[in-house]
Amino acid sequence: MLGLTTAAFFVAYGAGLGLVARGLSRASTWSRGPTVFAQLIQLLVAYSFWGGATKAVSIALAVASVGVLICIFQKVSTEALADNPTKDHPVL
Repeated sequence: MLGLTTAAFFVAYGAGLGLVARGLSRASTWSRGPTVFAQLIQLLVAYSFWGGATKAVSIALAVASVGVLICIFQKVSTEALADNPTKDHPVL
């Protein structure tokens, strides 16, 4: 039963990340917050994998997460995802 609920949680989480990615591709203002939140969770997961045989996984997760955070906080991304009522099309 625990395996089924865990699998259901990760399927739902993956579907949510898919919706957030779709929002980012359309430069929707709501997608920035969930993106940052997901990357912070990924940093915590990377920290939990640190040590032993999973050190490479930890480094890969951390590098990917920091890369996304750097990209999401760049000026171009911030302007594209800003709540601007005069913006009629995505900047990206």
